[in-house]
Amino acid sequence: MKKSVNIGIAAMLAVLALTPAMAGGKKDSGSAASGGLIKVGIVNLPPEESGYRQANVEDMNAVFSKANGYDAKQTNTGDNSEQIAAAQGYIRDGVDYLLISAANASGWDNVLKSAKSAGVTVFLFDRLIQTDAANYQAALVSDMATEGNTAMNWVLSQNLPAYNMILIRGQLGSAAELGRSAAVLKARDAGKVKIVADGTGGDSWSLEEARKVVEAAIAAGKDFNVIYAENDGMAQGAVQALDAAGISHGKNGKVKVLGFDFNRFALRNVQAGYWDCDVQCSPRQAAEISRWIKAAAGGAALPSGIVYQKEIYVDTGNITDDIITNLGINADPGKGVVTK
Repeated sequence: MKKSVNIGIAAMLAVLALTPAMAGGKKDSGSAASGGLIKVGIVNLPPEESGYRQANVEDMNAVFSKANGYDAKQTNTGDNSEQIAAAQGYIRDGVDYLLISAANASGWDNVLKSAKSAGVTVFLFDRLIQTDAANYQAALVSDMATEGNTAMNWVLSQNLPAYNMILIRGQLGSAAELGRSAAVLKARDAGKVKIVADGTGGDSWSLEEARKVVEAAIAAGKDFNVIYAENDGMAQGAVQALDAAGISHGKNGKVKVLGFDFNRFALRNVQAGYWDCDVQCSPRQAAEISRWIKAAAGGAALPSGIVYQKEIYVDTGNITDDIITNLGINADPGKGVVTK
């Protein structure tokens, strides 16, 4: 059985500074071994999905470049069937490595088996797939269940008289949604939290759809004091609805606001007390996967199984400028700037 590994915070920061430069490759055959560029096919979601995904797509493009020894192409779509078709195309093109962040966790068995038969090494990144571990080499992912547990532990530590929550899910069926929602549903089933509204931002994790979920709850007279939004953009949309209705939130407000992903605008909102908590989900897997590939060119064994990134949370009590600078993603609006 394949093993799971955790990457610590210090190692994660080291990976951020990694810039692979030497040419090399996979196993001991093919284009890599002959000194040519390493052929990589990347199947990913679209950057428009979220600030997290924008950072992830840009990271993949920056690391898997010709300057770093790669001949790489990236397909970006939120449609699972289109992703599978793209993966099949990369296999036919004879890539050395296939990297996948799946829109949906199911339906991938055939294409993964095809890759294995063709001698293509598959790495999953960011999201796991529901398949036998023998169908891929390794997965570098966030532990979505742990993220959810971290978030719910924080919520339940707030000593509220009751926990009446609006749950705003991401793309239904995605690994991120399943993992982040599981902790909430477990707390609900244990009688620790009441879900007064259960909505979704849809396949695009939409700010606008999240705002509509909260607007509908307000219009229906729902009493709530926690918003659990499964990414920062949806948390932003939720807060827009609160502001429009004159409902206080954040530090010393009526409603606790929690998001995910560590966008710098979200972290600044937490720092300013406009939001309450944000849970990290690092999009920077490319440099670590590149390190694996380059090490394999030198004869090292590739990792196997699930490799989990170590991630943290921040709230108004523990957030620092260093965390925002070193671990945040996307543009920093600046200290004291609130993004509404």
